[in-house]
Amino acid sequence: MSDLDNDKPSLAERLVSIAGEDNVYFDEPMSEHTTFAIGGPADMYVVPDTLDRVRVLIDTCREFGAHCFVLGRGSDVLVSDKGYRGVIIGMADALDDLTVEGERVIAQAGVCLSDAAEMACALSLTGMEFACGIPGTVGGAAFMNAGAYDGCMADIIESARVLTPEGKIITLSNEELDLGYRSSRISKEGLVVLEVTYLLHEGNESEIRAKMDDFTQRRESKQPLELPSAGSTFKRPEGYFAGKLIMDAGLQGYRVGGAEVSTKHAGFVVNIDHATAADVHSVIQHVQDEVMRQFGVCLEPEVRFLGE
Repeated sequence: MSDLDNDKPSLAERLVSIAGEDNVYFDEPMSEHTTFAIGGPADMYVVPDTLDRVRVLIDTCREFGAHCFVLGRGSDVLVSDKGYRGVIIGMADALDDLTVEGERVIAQAGVCLSDAAEMACALSLTGMEFACGIPGTVGGAAFMNAGAYDGCMADIIESARVLTPEGKIITLSNEELDLGYRSSRISKEGLVVLEVTYLLHEGNESEIRAKMDDFTQRRESKQPLELPSAGSTFKRPEGYFAGKLIMDAGLQGYRVGGAEVSTKHAGFVVNIDHATAADVHSVIQHVQDEVMRQFGVCLEPEVRFLGE
């Protein structure tokens, strides 16, 4: 039984009145909203269609004492097999407005990052090429300062509109966002990204496209993109590469149930055959234990765990 059961009718009515009946889903399987294709049902899954509704939805959840989680495309999340006892706010299903003003690209939090990179290329704006294959949303990318191929969000974000835990909408500059390696003020202070402004530069479309094509080819040749995963499973430990440590530990191909350390790239745990969250968690734990035992290096998951 959900810990929301006593309040669910009243909370549900409020959420429906805010987001609309067609935008509130009950017992929604989270396997359909994560790139791992894993996860049990969330009590409620709500799709906001305006930025202000995000604020109102979160305030309402807080008013009812309901747990609330803001989700992008679920590209760095492992949801429990038992699901999530609370409300998931699905940003990627509606908040996808993307506009351009000169060299600035302004994207709502639910915009797919690779779509923003494609638009920048089409408009001959350079700086965002590295993001062409990152599967997450603009909001999630800012949250973790996502990056690839020697580029990251800190290089191109000019500012971000965020919602504070107190319910205020404020704009933070690049410096105020404190963007570090897979970290930010957003993640540290529980802020919610609503919109991001990127500052790019004029370039040559064919050169931008060539660079993006090169990154795509390199990614496809080295990463197990054909299988569900959450991308790189572990953060890069200082002075090391997670994938090489895992390979040197003899763990490439290690499997529990339907989850496996990718035989193509040891830095990825993949869903090879109807894996459960418990399978994935077991693989991650074993990899951490073995790398610590053999090399004395602590591997910190890049994947976030949600639910019981």
